[in-house]
Amino acid sequence: MLRDMARGVPSHPWWRRLPAWVDRLAQVGTLPSDAEDEKVRKATLTLASSLMTALAVVWVATYAALGLWLSALIPFVYQVMSTGSIALFARTKRYRLFRASQLCMMLMLPFLLQWSLGGFKTSSAVALWAVTAPLGALMFYGVREALPWFGGFVTLVAISGAIDSQLSRPGIPNTIVVTFFVMNVLGVSTTVYLLLQYFMRARERVLAELARKHTALEAEQEKSERLLLNVLPAPIAERLKASPGVIADGFEGVTVLFADIVRFTPLTDKLPPEEVVALLDRVFSSFDVLTQRYELEKIKTIGDAYMVAGGLPTPRPDHAEAVAEMALDMREEVMRHSGEVGHSLAVRIGMDSGPVVAGVIGRRKFIYDLWGDTVNTASRMESHGVADSIHVTHRTYERLRQRYDLRLRGDLDVKGKGVMTTYFLVGRRSKAEPPAEGPTPSRPTPVPHPTRRI
Repeated sequence: MLRDMARGVPSHPWWRRLPAWVDRLAQVGTLPSDAEDEKVRKATLTLASSLMTALAVVWVATYAALGLWLSALIPFVYQVMSTGSIALFARTKRYRLFRASQLCMMLMLPFLLQWSLGGFKTSSAVALWAVTAPLGALMFYGVREALPWFGGFVTLVAISGAIDSQLSRPGIPNTIVVTFFVMNVLGVSTTVYLLLQYFMRARERVLAELARKHTALEAEQEKSERLLLNVLPAPIAERLKASPGVIADGFEGVTVLFADIVRFTPLTDKLPPEEVVALLDRVFSSFDVLTQRYELEKIKTIGDAYMVAGGLPTPRPDHAEAVAEMALDMREEVMRHSGEVGHSLAVRIGMDSGPVVAGVIGRRKFIYDLWGDTVNTASRMESHGVADSIHVTHRTYERLRQRYDLRLRGDLDVKGKGVMTTYFLVGRRSKAEPPAEGPTPSRPTPVPHPTRRI
């Protein structure tokens, strides 16, 4: 069944193929609010009680025909009481009362019938039917609660053995005794087998449904995990799940990058909205790929601006180099997309390296964000930069000068920062090419694209 459900094949358990009236009878005491396992227990006990009540007709008719009125009266009384118990259960849904009364009758009445018939032999060991009481207790109560019922069965068997020789034995033909021996053995074993089969198949159905729900829950949980990882770095997401308190960390060495698509705003006035969004999605999606490639952390996008950082939430010594590699590739990606869409696009990039504070803010639409002078300075490098160029601070220059080609821009009056010496990251340095000697060469290389400063 579980394999069928895993393959998406409709499952048709044995109990579903029962006649409709049997299924309706089994469900007379169930409630819509019952758990599936509880419904199975109630239905199984109802069927067991109904089956034994119906089989009691054989005893009533046989012993009445032999003139054994007391022995005929006992199963008849059982029929009346059991029918009344089922009817009361169908009306009140009081399962505990129904369960206790039925198990008591299953335990006591077979022994009373055996005693009235003169003991084990002449009754054809009709007390075998009483074993359904402790077995039923296992199914309808539980292992611990079933022990007293089994103890009661053992006690009544012992009492029956002790008084067997003292019981009066009515004259019952040997043919009837042997026939009832066969009927009792087969009846008990068949009843127990069928009810256990019904119970186990119904439980299989419940377990299969639970497995399906568990699989669906795991899929939803995995989906939630993916959504969470789209918002937060993996280590931060784990910390947030483990402890929903404030998450804030300080990092001494981080490189922050801001990138802005130049001349993108005029495009929004010329292109349909869906083309604007699609173009920006293609560009930023390629940036996301670069973020994964260089194991950096995308912080956020604001309009047509993109922010990324290296060195957090897991510190790394080469954070400036990793961000520099991404910056160089970002510039190429924008040029490639510009050629594909037929619109002139350029990117302006700013970088700075230093300490930052990082943490999660918000409760509904939370975000992992950065604060500090390094963040502000990187933003200023972008806004004071030049189209198609990567504008970096002196701190970033010192980290990159050994491996990358950087050109001095000179002293620049930066808003909110004052005069700063800044540089342009031009490209990767070949191994044979020596690094620049210092931050202020006497004859600085001219600024690329000076007329395109924004």
